[in-house]
Formats: sequence, structure tokens, C-alpha cells
Amino acid sequence: MSKLLAPYNKNGFSLKNHLVMAPMTRSRAIDNIPNDLMAEYYAQRKGAGLIITEGTSPAPEGLGYPRIPGIFLDEQVSGWKKITDAVHQNNTKIFVQFMHTGRIAHVDNLPAGSEVVGVSDLKANGQIFTDKSGMQDHSQPKALTTEEIKALVLSHVKAAENAVKAGFDGIELHGANGYLIEQFLNPNVNNRTDEYGGSLESRSSFVIEIAEKMADAIGKEKVGIRFSPFSNMGDLADYDPNEVHQTYTYLAERLNQIGIAYIHLGVSPKIPRETLDAIRTNFNGTIIICNGLTPESAEQMLVEESFDLVAFGRSFLANPDLDKRIETKANLSEVDFSTAYTPGAKGYTDYPFLSENIIA
Repeated sequence: MSKLLAPYNKNGFSLKNHLVMAPMTRSRAIDNIPNDLMAEYYAQRKGAGLIITEGTSPAPEGLGYPRIPGIFLDEQVSGWKKITDAVHQNNTKIFVQFMHTGRIAHVDNLPAGSEVVGVSDLKANGQIFTDKSGMQDHSQPKALTTEEIKALVLSHVKAAENAVKAGFDGIELHGANGYLIEQFLNPNVNNRTDEYGGSLESRSSFVIEIAEKMADAIGKEKVGIRFSPFSNMGDLADYDPNEVHQTYTYLAERLNQIGIAYIHLGVSPKIPRETLDAIRTNFNGTIIICNGLTPESAEQMLVEESFDLVAFGRSFLANPDLDKRIETKANLSEVDFSTAYTPGAKGYTDYPFLSENIIA
């Protein structure tokens, strides 16, 4: 695994290795405030060159799931500061993922006085878990007004400034999984007739505005984004494949002009090779590839493909010392999915380290 564990540097974006911990919702932020248990969890995994945190809301109405963290209150900034301090002790960089869930939400998961909002008033099919009542249908969203969209852009910028105060090295915008940014991109959900709807350029303007203003506020080198082209997560229906291709080609071009640090791609067999190639051709920064990788396939991809970094989700969840296991070719522990989103340490900070297995 010579390349996977070797240092990385491109356009000034430098990491101690090519190993990225992917963002994973873990639902341990009681009252939406990062805590000491979360600090222990992230510190355990600081063998990664880059950690991307779980989805973290930049605004109260974006907290669609139970026990996910925010970064819009002083208490949340203070909680995250403990985490970034712990991670930085091992020369690991950490980006916070901004995830506004939009219509993929239930009002019971939001703070008092908040309401579920979306790019439109189209309700998402399916259900979501609530601590209050268990599984519930997604709540009916209120369509954001043009003025509310512009205010939400500024909320993202303020949250980015909070992230810098909390010690983060940067921010990843979550533009995938059917959450708010992707709700804007998908014409089956975005039925707007104002400047944020209609053409692919107009549907892309929300995320481009956020990226531009965040880059101006905290530095373009501190901004990344995650996309999953052709995904149906979050009750997103397919639309014209050629338009999907054109949308992500356009986004790559515009984000390259802004000069952000990276694009993080959740890959799947549905994504045509020509779309991946178009993103690579039109974006000069770092591209991170994620989804279903093993250490062996990740190493092969780094050697043979034109992408730059590889991200692991489940492998990091169950193997806090994944870097050491890759280095020594040790077996990987399996994930206990029954404890993936439950409160407390079980299935969170109690996965064994390789050294513990050796001692045993």
C-alpha cells in the first residue's frame, strides 16, 4: 500500500497520507451539541490524513435527523473545538461537513420553533426516525422564498466562520444524498420559477453562491464539496442522463473557477465513465473517491486512475486504527449496524484496536 499511506500534496492541499475518513452520521450529539464522547471517537481515528465529519447543520431547520450536530450556536463551536484539538495532535486535518437536510426531515427532530423547509413544497416519500415517536413519514416542507434562500446562503457563510473559530481546516458542502443542495439540482424536486429554478445553471446557483461567498469569507482552500451524480437517495427520481452529465460538468467548471480545494465523489455503477472523466477534466483540484472501497481496490485506483484521494466509511467506523491495519495487512473488524445510530459508547468508541487484538 505504498501510495495509500504516502504523503499527499496538490495545489497546496497537503495531507500526511492519501487516506480519508468519509462523513458518517452517528447521532451522538445530544441536544445537537458536540461532546466529549464524540471527541474520543474522532481522536481514535486520527490516523487518517483527512477526517470529514458527520453531517453538521449550518442552521436550526437543517437538523432533520435526531442527535446530529450543528455549528450555529456558541456551545456547538466550543464542543467542536475539543474535537479539532484532539484530531490535530496527530497531524491530521479535519473538515466539517455542512449538511442541511431540507425536506428529508421530521419536525420532531428540529429545535422548537423551527419548521421543515425545502426547495419546493413537494413532500419526500419514505420515513425517518424520531426519538419521540419512532419511524414517521417525512414532514411536509415549506418552500423557501427567494429572500429566505439568500438568507440561508449567508447562514452557511456564518457557519463557515464558526467552523474556522472551532479549529476546522475546512468545510465540505454536502451536495448529495437528496439533501437541500441536491434538492435544488434535481428538476423533479426543484419546480421553482425564480432565479433558483428552471435551467441547470439556475438550479446550480444556490450551491455556487454558497461556495463563492464561503471562499471569500474563509479562503477557497478551505472549501470542498461532495456530490453523488445519478443517485436516487432522498427520494430523488432520475432525470435526463444527458442533463445530469451536463449539470455536473458545469458544476466542476464553476467550482474550478472558484478554486475550491476538492470535489468528493460518491461513486456508483450508475455513473457513466464519461461523467467521471468530465468532472476530472474540468476540475484541477483534488478529487476524492468514496463508496465500497477496500484497501486493495483503493490502492489500485490511486495507482491506475486519475483521482487523488480515497475515502473509507464503514471500514473507519469499525476500525479506528485503519491506517495501522492497512500498513500491517491485518484483518478488518466488521460493523455492528444495530448500534450505528444509537446514543452512547457502544458501537461507537468501543471497537477494538489492532494492539488490543494482539495482546488478547
